[in-house]
Amino acid sequence: MYKKLVLLSLCVSALTLSCQNTPKKDKEKSSEVTEVQTNEWMSLSSSNSLDGWHIFQNESGEKTGWSVADGVFTFNSEAAEGKGNKSLITDEKFRNFEIMFEWKLSPNSNSGFMWGVSEDSKYEHPYLTGPEIQIIDAEIYGDDPENQIHTTASLYDMIAPDRVMAKEAGEWNSYHITINQDDNKGTVIHNGEEIIRFTLHGPEWDTMVENSKFADMEGFGIYQEGHLCLQDHPGVISYRNIKIRRL
Repeated sequence: MYKKLVLLSLCVSALTLSCQNTPKKDKEKSSEVTEVQTNEWMSLSSSNSLDGWHIFQNESGEKTGWSVADGVFTFNSEAAEGKGNKSLITDEKFRNFEIMFEWKLSPNSNSGFMWGVSEDSKYEHPYLTGPEIQIIDAEIYGDDPENQIHTTASLYDMIAPDRVMAKEAGEWNSYHITINQDDNKGTVIHNGEEIIRFTLHGPEWDTMVENSKFADMEGFGIYQEGHLCLQDHPGVISYRNIKIRRL
């Protein structure tokens, strides 16, 4: 009987130790999986829907202008209906991220990519809060030195690109944009070449804002976490292969 009790006690002890160790291993494994998933690229362009996106402040569903076909998002200003801004914004908010996408536009048309956008009803347009990487037919400004801060791949009205890498209207271009609030660093790679870099907050950023058209816009650039935006503007603009990675 004594031997049986000893054996039983040993079995219970072994089982207890096993139960104590198992959750720890599962927790460590779960943390590793979460970390990997956080850093993975994910698509933001569904094949035939705007899943993950919505038109800015479109609670009533009256605004239109965007269509989707084979993973290509297109805004056509002539087909747009409803009052107010019709920019497309993500359902989710982002803080630190890398985003890659391709875009093309019709001659003389205009758009832009923004981050840190607030959808608060006190802001009538995304540009009142979100800084913009310009997308425009580069022929509009050409070599005009005074308007390089408004041309393709500029940090709109604040920093001109090192050089213009834009292809002709009607051809696909690519952007690879990094926004890292923690590192206070933004970069733009246009058609494979890095052509612009900038801070996101602090004295240097404040000076750029003060010298821009956004100086009197109290909400501009203050939201380190916010929606991403594809801007509505006159013309036809298309986006495809949109993917993002949180940092």
